[in-house]
Amino acid sequence: MAAAKKILVVVTNVGEYEKVGMRTGLWLGELTHFWDVAEQAGLPMDIASPLGGKIPLDPESLSHEFLAELGTERRYRDRKYMDLLENTKKISEVNLEDYDAIYLTGGHGVMFDFPQSGELEDLMARFYETERIVSTVCHGATGLLNVKLSNGDPLVKGKRVTGFSWPEEELANRADAVPYNLQEELKKLGADYSTAAKPFQPYVVEDGHLITGQNPSSARAVAEAVVNRLTTAA
Repeated sequence: MAAAKKILVVVTNVGEYEKVGMRTGLWLGELTHFWDVAEQAGLPMDIASPLGGKIPLDPESLSHEFLAELGTERRYRDRKYMDLLENTKKISEVNLEDYDAIYLTGGHGVMFDFPQSGELEDLMARFYETERIVSTVCHGATGLLNVKLSNGDPLVKGKRVTGFSWPEEELANRADAVPYNLQEELKKLGADYSTAAKPFQPYVVEDGHLITGQNPSSARAVAEAVVNRLTTAA
């Protein structure tokens, strides 16, 4: 019997903004919503981060409003589950051959460490060029910005993608805190960037084995797309 296909989930190590004093980190729902779908499908997962170790949580993602969404509070109250974030694997320790898909979570922290991790960019390129699934949600798309394929082209060049939009950044009152405009950076690289009709609506774009979600409410739909690809592949 073949082993279950496995997913590598990548999270941030950064817990604060550089320009302002607000705290940030992993947006918890972007992990839990994806995890619930993949787990229900019987797909094992590991969690890694650029530096490994303990993962900071975005305090806003722990507000009652967001914990109430799609069972996030159940996960937050689960000591065994939350302990998965106490000692994550380093990206440098990841063996590509152990995984069939990679999923990059968001939270504003990723804007600072995902594009600065050469090891993550190299891993993403190898996932893509070996036709494994590459998926991101929200600010997780920042992990695509510096990924170049073996021909020298940006991974996102000519690809249909989405990610947290600038209007959403403004509505979230983070336009003055973020280091760059993700929407514009993707477009500069030649990506065919698109969004939902209204901010914060679930929205997922699939282009071959590249799957991207626009915002936190898209994490579950990204998971469903990833699971569909993994479970229907020959």
